[in-house]
This record gives sequence, C-alpha cells and structure tokens, in this order.
Amino acid sequence: MNRRVLIAGAAAAGAAGIAAALLLGEDDAPATAQGGLMFPGLTERLAQAAKVEIRRNEAALTLVRREDRWVIGERNDYPALDSKLRELLTGLTELRLIEPRATDLAGWARLGVDDPASNGSTAAFLRVLDGQGRSIAELYIGRRRVRVQGGLPESVYVRRGGETQAWLAEGRVPVEADPASWMDREVANFPSERILGATIRRVGERPLTVARLEPGAPLVITDPADPPSQNRAALDEVMRGFEYLTFMDAVPAAESRGEALGESTFSLTEELRVTVWASKLDQFLFVRLQAEGGVEATVLNRRWSGWAYQVGVWKEKSFVPTLEDLTRESAG
Repeated sequence: MNRRVLIAGAAAAGAAGIAAALLLGEDDAPATAQGGLMFPGLTERLAQAAKVEIRRNEAALTLVRREDRWVIGERNDYPALDSKLRELLTGLTELRLIEPRATDLAGWARLGVDDPASNGSTAAFLRVLDGQGRSIAELYIGRRRVRVQGGLPESVYVRRGGETQAWLAEGRVPVEADPASWMDREVANFPSERILGATIRRVGERPLTVARLEPGAPLVITDPADPPSQNRAALDEVMRGFEYLTFMDAVPAAESRGEALGESTFSLTEELRVTVWASKLDQFLFVRLQAEGGVEATVLNRRWSGWAYQVGVWKEKSFVPTLEDLTRESAG
C-alpha cells in the first residue's frame, strides 16, 4: 500500500487520523539536494501539527487543530474539510527537488516564489506550526510548470521559508487561501420520499400539520382538517426542503440572527425526526437543526450542533410556511 492509499483510509478519523496516516508513509529520503525530498523527515513531524497558515494576495487562511478536528479560524472555527487538508499535507511530504533555480528577488518574482505581500505577487505562502508555535515547514509556492508531454508528473516552483534558493520541484501542493473554499457546505440531503409529515409552528399563526395519508402519497394538510384548498406545488416544496440543502454561511448558533419565524418538526423514514428553527435578518434566512432517532441523528447532530446556517431565503416556505402559503392558488 502506498502513502496516498494509507492517508485516504484515515479520512474519517479527523485530525488524529490524518496525522496517523502520514506516519504510516514510506521512510523519507535523507537528501535535500537535487532528487531528494523538499522536506526530509516531514512525515513524522506532521504528527505534531497544530496550525496551518496560508497567504495569497489579500486572502489569508488559518486552520487550527481542536482535539479531533481541524477548524477554520476565519469562519468562527467551523470544521475544515479533512479531504482538502489531507491532500495539502500529502503534497507537502511528496515534493521532490528537480533543479535549483533563482536566488535573487527578481528571479523569485519571475517564478512566483516571492513574498505574497509584495505588490503584484502571485505567490502563496504555506506554514505548518506545532502546538508551541514552532515552525514545522514553511514554503513559498509559485507557478506550475506546464508539461507538454502526456503522463509526466506535475512540477512547480517553490522556495523554503528562510532560504534564498528557489527550486523546480516535482509534485503538487494545492493551496487555497479563501476560507470559504474549506467549508463543506452541505447541511442535509434527504430525498423527498423520506419526508412523512411535519408539524409547523409559525410565530403568530395557528399550528399546522401536513402528512402523507398513505405510503407514497403526496403531503396534504391534515390540521386544520378543513383547509380552504391544497396548494400542491407549495406542499411539494415542503417535501423537498432538505434535498441538496446547502448553506451560504455558518455562524455560531448563540449569536442572535434577527426575528424568530417559528419552528417545525419533520418526521422522516427510519424513525428520524428533525426540528428546524428559522429566523430572518433583513433578507437573510437562518436555520438551526436538531435530529432525534438513533445513529443517524447522532451523526447529524455532530455536524449541526452549535451552528446556524444562512440558507436561501426561499426556504422559508419549505420550513415554516403559513396556512396561506399552503392553500393559496398559484398565480396563472
């Protein structure tokens, strides 16, 4: 088994799994000259990694290790994508030197390995620190070299922090400094077929109940028992509310987010129940979620606990519709 396979196998284990998987890699070559690894012995040292910093142009990213997960400092410590961090650290350990290049400022700028804070710089700077703030690895990452022949490995211009020598190196270190790109934006994805019904408690409105009268049937209003009509399209939107549900931003749930609209509890197949609390600030809709019912609920709550998600404002009618929303006939 090679290094990449071993790292992939530890994806679900979070920060500890990433570190453990890196330790299982092949022994690092001892050379730092041409043909050797850029960072000999890095695989073992990464077990102590506690912070990752990336800078590119005006963008900055800070990833911090919190117990068994890595979080994004610029996004209220929202969990970072393990897969992206694993790819980044793996690439760093696999960089192999090909040729020495520039040693002066003009050459660095030409290769894209100058200071990212410099005017017009295209460079990225990556630093990995341990829990005491000591540097484990520092790297300026520049332009990729285009290979016209097929099947050849990627190469990139790089320079170690604190050194003047730039190198052409074989390998790939995917550095993205935009904090938003490190967030898994999926909130939930329950197919409409799983929704069995919901109790809707909208602020200032009487409670509503919608349900399937038999398996496979569409949702209908069951309370009140004599609604003026049933808006099929609106009821279908309630069923599809959780399909491919993603967020635009995530904020700590304790922070106030506008006016409370109400709450709804959805019953799903496999004995899962999901309660949604919705609030609105200007034209932004925020939802908090909590699940009940077995292992699936435990997994969901681990993701949702402590967070309020900004979702599309149109989801208001999926999660906390009024009786008028569900009975008013569509225009045209």
